[in-house]
Amino acid sequence: MNFAGKKVLVTGADGFIGSHLVERLLEEGAKVRAFVYYNAFNSWGWLDTFEKKKLDKIEVFPGDIRDHNSVRKAMQEADMAFHLAALIGIPFSYHAPDSYVDTNIKGILNVLQAGKEAGTARILATSTSEVYGTAKEVPITEEHPFQGQSPYSASKIGADRIAESFFRSFGTPVTIVRPFNTYGPRQSARAVIPTIITQLLSGADVIKLGSLEPKRDFNYVKDICEGFISIAKSDSTIGEEINIASASEISIGNLASLIASKINPRAKITLDTERVRPKNSEVMRLLGSNEKISRLTGWKPTHSLEDGITETIEWFRRRDNIKGYKAEIYNV
Repeated sequence: MNFAGKKVLVTGADGFIGSHLVERLLEEGAKVRAFVYYNAFNSWGWLDTFEKKKLDKIEVFPGDIRDHNSVRKAMQEADMAFHLAALIGIPFSYHAPDSYVDTNIKGILNVLQAGKEAGTARILATSTSEVYGTAKEVPITEEHPFQGQSPYSASKIGADRIAESFFRSFGTPVTIVRPFNTYGPRQSARAVIPTIITQLLSGADVIKLGSLEPKRDFNYVKDICEGFISIAKSDSTIGEEINIASASEISIGNLASLIASKINPRAKITLDTERVRPKNSEVMRLLGSNEKISRLTGWKPTHSLEDGITETIEWFRRRDNIKGYKAEIYNV
């Protein structure tokens, strides 16, 4: 699909990946309708940081992804929908699993039903590498079994299977897009890379983290957005589940050392037991295969981990960007 002049709905547009995707779609010439979470402060999340010239090109639609009527209205006249709205914090899912079911499962159901009613030409449903759980074999392909090792991952497994059911039952033109660990500017402090960076930039000599042994496949947010765009442009991706992965991995401990070397090489990394997941919930290894997305779309990552980390640190160094970050506490 050529995006020029097309009306494109992005749910979760106020968030980390969603706000970057909105910018990328504007570059493609799309008419973006940005679905943001309605709140009493009338906050549009990261969209509030956009310059007026850019914001004037966006139709902002406040609503609630859990509410069918909100989603139905937002989907009207949309040629395509990127569904990113979700609750994503794993630690918080231990405390509030009901909210993850309501948001992640009911949310995708609302999007699919609204898209079916409106005749939306394409729907991209955002999944997560957490649905795979600890790798049984690597690299993890799309055929890897699913393991619900947290209420969050279980809710996303359920959401993915509902998306699959709409494709198989009604021919809904949906693609399940599965990014591996994403990082970059605007990411919340609940994620590991901002946690490390903000602690270091606050002047801490001791960096508190959870388990240091797990390995992850980290992807710069701009590469993830290019993956979404590439998938959306290809008709061969309809009805498929597709990883977006770098096909490389690093342990959390080595990641922390890499970041510390760029900010404060003398900093010590320590285990904080409060941040450790329950034993059977920790995902020890996520290393994704990107063979399928490369074969179907030609996508390849263009940012090395070293370069992406450097760009991310520079963004966090600008104090106006991090006014709401709380480096001194454990952000769940």
